[in-house]
Amino acid sequence: MRIIEFAASAAIALALGAAATPALAQDAGPAKVGQTSAGPTLTTPDGMTLYTYTRDMVGYSNCNGPCATAWPPLAAAADAKAAGDWTVIVRDDGKHQWAFKGKALYTFSKDAKAGDATGEGADNGKWHVAKP
Repeated sequence: MRIIEFAASAAIALALGAAATPALAQDAGPAKVGQTSAGPTLTTPDGMTLYTYTRDMVGYSNCNGPCATAWPPLAAAADAKAAGDWTVIVRDDGKHQWAFKGKALYTFSKDAKAGDATGEGADNGKWHVAKP
């Protein structure tokens, strides 16, 4: 399984042009494919599951205030650059957030350790693990 994860991570890094855009590779934590309790998902570099929110629109996050406290946005540096399926959106508070295929990415405050995917299906099915 480790070989498959490594190969998938390497393929994503190459597709993102990690050598050409080190800021993207560093800031785009989701550039890792991890194995979680919900199967293969996008994760941060430390293995925390990433999620999408069905109420978001392409290129826009509708998760603000208390929502963003429970579902922390995957922060992007102000100078982060889009590449391939990865884009950067500007949140209502002016901060930058990573998106994959137009969907904003979040972690979940109740996931205790790498590989947890306790947010899958939360809020009556509005939250889902981000699939590669």
